[in-house]
Amino acid sequence: MKILVTDDSRVMRQIVIRTLRQAGYDNHDVIEAENGREALEKVDAEAPDLVLSDWNMPEMTGIECLRALRSAGSSVPFGFVTSEGSDEMRAIAEKDGALFLIAKPFTPEAFDEVLKPVLG
Repeated sequence: MKILVTDDSRVMRQIVIRTLRQAGYDNHDVIEAENGREALEKVDAEAPDLVLSDWNMPEMTGIECLRALRSAGSSVPFGFVTSEGSDEMRAIAEKDGALFLIAKPFTPEAFDEVLKPVLG
């Protein structure tokens, strides 16, 4: 299985990847994108089984990426890993088709809780 980690911060992408491994998802291939536009291209080229995305990024935000994917007919499982965890943002994410929103700071247990139903 393949997971696309999207964040404009290289350090944060590495933290997310490390947390995935700590949560027991170290047997999945991980690919990276720096913004929503690059994530759109990678979803098309790489066909990941899951997209984990930051919300606020330059060029194209995470929510814009999710909306573009859904309007193009993509049903790739999509979740946010972001510092923004307000009820309003969670509602927007859910309405637009995100499966979950994990707020920073996060733990391996938080990842496992939301990823187990998606990745098994």
